[in-house]
Amino acid sequence: MVITIVLFPFPLQGHINSMLQLARILHSLGFNISIVHTQRNSPNPHNFPHFTFNSFPDGLLETEHASESDLLAFIMRLNVSCIVPFRDCLQKVSSNDSEDRVACLITDAVWYFSQAVADELKIPRIVLRCTSISSISAFSALSALREKGCLPIKDSEVDKAVPEVLPLKMKDLPVVHEKNPEDLQQILANTGRETRASAGLISNSSEELEGTKLAGAQEAIPIPFFVIGPFHKYFPASSSSLLVQDMSSISWLNKQKPESVIYVSLGSIASIDEAKFQEIAWGLANSEQPFLWVVRPGSICGSDWLEHLPSVFLEMLYGKGHIVKWAPQQEVLAHQAIGGFWTHCGWNSTLESICEGVPMICMPSFGDQKVNARYVSDFWRVGLHLEDKLERGEIERAIRRLMADPEGEAIRDRAVRLKDKVDQCFKEGGSSYRSLDSLTGFLSSL
Repeated sequence: MVITIVLFPFPLQGHINSMLQLARILHSLGFNISIVHTQRNSPNPHNFPHFTFNSFPDGLLETEHASESDLLAFIMRLNVSCIVPFRDCLQKVSSNDSEDRVACLITDAVWYFSQAVADELKIPRIVLRCTSISSISAFSALSALREKGCLPIKDSEVDKAVPEVLPLKMKDLPVVHEKNPEDLQQILANTGRETRASAGLISNSSEELEGTKLAGAQEAIPIPFFVIGPFHKYFPASSSSLLVQDMSSISWLNKQKPESVIYVSLGSIASIDEAKFQEIAWGLANSEQPFLWVVRPGSICGSDWLEHLPSVFLEMLYGKGHIVKWAPQQEVLAHQAIGGFWTHCGWNSTLESICEGVPMICMPSFGDQKVNARYVSDFWRVGLHLEDKLERGEIERAIRRLMADPEGEAIRDRAVRLKDKVDQCFKEGGSSYRSLDSLTGFLSSL
């Protein structure tokens, strides 16, 4: 009898990427894969012909979407509006698989409502954490820090170290500035409670990368842990992108010198105002380093795309820079022309950069991105952190430090050594190799 695994991704780009990468890993081990997903931000089934896809409406208006300013409210609304349609969809999938046994449901951690549905249908639920293990520890520490009076963060204490979660500073804590700050407390409480009630947790990380934080995370969440990442390294690059990838990125990189290009991509959610956009543009131009810059449509407030770029800036490029709406990031980071990655430090992007030995310039926006950035700059020491005011002179100096100065060479050497260390996790006897073997046995026993 073939064992079926049902996977339920959260409808944001980074979360979809991680879940579908996990699905490919499980399929390669002989499991039958069924993807249940919202009609919002649907993955393209043609990219995954060996999976079955089942969608349902999420119950929100088309105008309701995730943004940096209302992400938490978006998560909470979906966890209410999806209860009934998800239960109906999962029940249908379970009954359709009469010949194959549905062994378990794997859901993104932020789908906390799904534990009750899984219990009702008597299907074991396993949680996928798309964030780093370090951020799990940081999120877990927020409640105690709030009780001690450390939160909200005081302006005079933003650079103060947090002994509970070193090397983080107060300003690195994964708080989200929202109209209703209690939303974060409620989401963390719900997510933590329902994760602890689940059958296990899968992490997109490795002990070679975050072994020092694993014991603390397991103490906070005392269920079986399966640390089997980085997921994307199990297979050649494949696309689950919700945006069309501009392959001119690769043809342009083919014309550049090795390790000469700074790649700039600030994620799929964050937006910036016109003034910051201008500072980034002139910082890139003044650095005199070749650059590949992803400017996502709608990511500049009040603009569709490049309207706020002065014509004189575009005239100055002369092949020195290439601007696209979206890029095939894994292929870009693996390209020999890439010498650095200016990133928002989402966990997928951080892992992809580490796995290619590419040093980073960190400009986190919110949540766990700030945790990842501090680890990149101060713990692994494979990048620089843009912590001061986003100003063209600071940007120019950071790019030159990374791409042209001896300091950058030292950072690059550490990045290559970290890449080699993480590579070991997939080899026989490596941590991810062993953990995946344990996961396979665990799933087969459910």
